[in-house]
Amino acid sequence: MSGILDGKTVLITGIITDSSIAFHAAKVAQEQGAKVIITGITERLRLIDRIAKRLPQEVPPAIGLDVTNPDELAALPDKIRELAPEGVDGVLHSIAFAPKTLMGPEAMPFLEAPSPDAAKSFEISAWSYAGLAKAVLPVMNEGGSIVGMDFDPRTAMPYYNWMGVAKAALESVNRYVAREVGYAKKIRSNLIAAGPVKTLAAKAIAGTATDDAKQLKQLDMYWDGASPIGWDGGAEAVGRSIVALLSDWLPATTGSIIYVDGGASHNTWFPENMPG
Repeated sequence: MSGILDGKTVLITGIITDSSIAFHAAKVAQEQGAKVIITGITERLRLIDRIAKRLPQEVPPAIGLDVTNPDELAALPDKIRELAPEGVDGVLHSIAFAPKTLMGPEAMPFLEAPSPDAAKSFEISAWSYAGLAKAVLPVMNEGGSIVGMDFDPRTAMPYYNWMGVAKAALESVNRYVAREVGYAKKIRSNLIAAGPVKTLAAKAIAGTATDDAKQLKQLDMYWDGASPIGWDGGAEAVGRSIVALLSDWLPATTGSIIYVDGGASHNTWFPENMPG
């Protein structure tokens, strides 16, 4: 049975655990016929390679990549060529970071956030999308697809703080990347705005204290209630949507944001709607 990524090679960034959105995207990509290459921060490569062994098919050892390191970005095309002389057809950017001063239960008040920390969050969470696009462009095949991970920043979310600002910047970066790579090689660039997924990053945002866990549970309840079709916080649906964008099945979609959140971002939930 053929898959929608048959014959394609995709580069996946952002695998940390097997609950990561990036891990699920890599899994679905393999199931749909793709050859998968992965990257990771150099000091975590051994862990990432162990996690990758849980994928349906074996992948080459992860390429070390720090998206804030110009030398590593410059070296990326040659490292990709070693593993995929045919080039890559798709790239997933699943990378974001904010210091504890900016996000989560230990964050400083929004107006007191240190400027250097906000700059670092912007660099990793937004600027790096353009940095990665520039790095992979020489080895991307014409008509390929770049996908990034978003979280709807149109409202001020508890605990999310300056990461919400970085995601708003990411949405703008995506539009400009779409222009550049589209004119260069007819490559598409889009974001997936996922609902809250039970990942390591989500736990870091909400914390582990009882009050923080309660806040995360309330967010989950709200999201499930606001979603007309329900939202279970799983990454499988997000992974499938990423693969759809990496495929040729949305050939005229670029510079866009695809919401994969059960519809909660576009619906209002009131307590009387709560099941039971």
